[in-house]
Amino acid sequence: MQNIGIFYGSSTGKTETAAKLIQAAFGEDIASAIDVASAKSQDVEQFKNLIFGASTWGIGDLQDDFEDFLSDLSNTNLEGRKVAIFGLGDQEAFSDSFVDGVGEIYEQLGNKNCELIGGTSIEGYEYDASRAEKDGQFVGLILDEENQSEMTDERVTQWVTQLKNQFN
Repeated sequence: MQNIGIFYGSSTGKTETAAKLIQAAFGEDIASAIDVASAKSQDVEQFKNLIFGASTWGIGDLQDDFEDFLSDLSNTNLEGRKVAIFGLGDQEAFSDSFVDGVGEIYEQLGNKNCELIGGTSIEGYEYDASRAEKDGQFVGLILDEENQSEMTDERVTQWVTQLKNQFN
C-alpha cells in the first residue's frame, strides 16, 4: 500500500524528474508521484506521509502550479502527518533568493499541525541568501540542476535514506 504522496509542481520537467527519482528510491509500491497541476488539495489526505516539491523561479517566486496548490492547502487537514520538502533552484544566477520557494512552502506549512522533517546540510552550496535555510540547515532536499546536476542522484539517495528513518 502506498503511504507516501509526492506532490510536485514542474514547469520544465526538472522537478518532475526529481520527484520520480525520489519515488523510485522509495519504490513505486510505497510512493506515488502526483503533479499538482492535476491534483486537488484534498488528495493529500489519503497519504500518511507527504513530500512536496517545487522549483523557484526568478527572484524567489514559487512555481505557478505549486503556488496555486499551496493556496488550496490552507483548508486541508494535515494534522498528524509527516511532511518533507524538496526544491530546485540556481545558486549562481539567483544567489540572493536561492530556493526561496522551498522556504515559502515550509513557512506556509508551519501552522498546519504537521511534523516537518527532512532537513539537509547547507554544505556544498554557494549562495548569499535563502528562505529555505533555517538554523544553519536547509529545511528540505535542495537540488541545483543548473550547476550541480552530477550531485542529484547522491543527494536524492541520502535524503530518501534519511526519510525512511523519519517516516513511519
